[in-house]
Amino acid sequence: MTPEETQRLKAAITEIASILYKNTSPEALENLEGIEKTVRTQMLSSVSPQIAFFLSNKQQAQIKDDLDKSRICVGELSITEKQAQKLGLEPRTHLSPVLEKCSLRLCANESYQNAEEELEALTGMKVGHSTLHRLVIRQDLQLPEALQAIPEVSLDGGKVRLRTPKGQECEWRDYKAVRLGGIYYGAFFGDHQALLDWVNSQRLINPLVCLGDGHDGVWKLFAEIGNSSSRLEILDWYHLRENLHKVGGSLKRLKQAEDFLWTGQVNATIALFADLNKKQAKNFCAYLNKHRNRIVNYAYYQAKQLCSIGSGAVESAIKQIGMRLKLSGSQWHPENVPPMLQLRCAYLNGQFAI
Repeated sequence: MTPEETQRLKAAITEIASILYKNTSPEALENLEGIEKTVRTQMLSSVSPQIAFFLSNKQQAQIKDDLDKSRICVGELSITEKQAQKLGLEPRTHLSPVLEKCSLRLCANESYQNAEEELEALTGMKVGHSTLHRLVIRQDLQLPEALQAIPEVSLDGGKVRLRTPKGQECEWRDYKAVRLGGIYYGAFFGDHQALLDWVNSQRLINPLVCLGDGHDGVWKLFAEIGNSSSRLEILDWYHLRENLHKVGGSLKRLKQAEDFLWTGQVNATIALFADLNKKQAKNFCAYLNKHRNRIVNYAYYQAKQLCSIGSGAVESAIKQIGMRLKLSGSQWHPENVPPMLQLRCAYLNGQFAI
């Protein structure tokens, strides 16, 4: 910008400020908050829309299509179909890419009603909660492809409360969440094949560490990830320890059993409980036999830092995904669960960066 252009710009800004001040009530300028709100409203309604497009008068005169209103972060603009095409917008799009990303970020963290209020408070733009809901539903959010090879996969299940007819008890249904390499999030509601397709499409390292708790459904899914020769299945240490302490009884025996399990000694652990007829002890021994090939020398793996020994990454993922699904009083129609899982995962995966 030349010095002459800078002077012209300052003069134009001074003239704009004078006109806007003349058309503002004195009550709106009594404190800084009032000034901020007034200036933002005036900029969004009277100034920003006029300077948002750097199109010459000749270019604008050549466009004779019908105008359509589109909201962007600097106000509401009248955009023609040709302009929309030039700018990479879909025809009749009413939210700009940046405002849409802002909306999706808020919807991934708040109820639609709260997202409407927060969006208006933060940007000054009003987008109704019904519009926000439709925006989320129509998204086709693809899970990312990992930039690096994946050495670990962890799986776990979460729960979502479904809407039921009035007077009936609420119904809780499961969804599965997966964490790739402790970095990427994916969540799937009633679509195990989509989970398997996503994980198997990545570059999986051999050996591939598969971490999970004792749930049969988790290991059934792992059985279809990679191949049996490349999988190193590890039973989550913290779940193993938790199940051990459910046996109860002698603290000395429990401590000795924990030491055995920490070094992967399954048979020695079972021998400790051989003389117990308690149901909890028998159940725990059956649990150990069932997962004996997944109980490793945890002390060695941790000391050498070969891989994780606990599925904390995916448990954290379940909690973070569930933050949106389990907002106070939330109940979901089944068809609305997958879009929200996709939205929440896209947010956690950083797909709405601005």
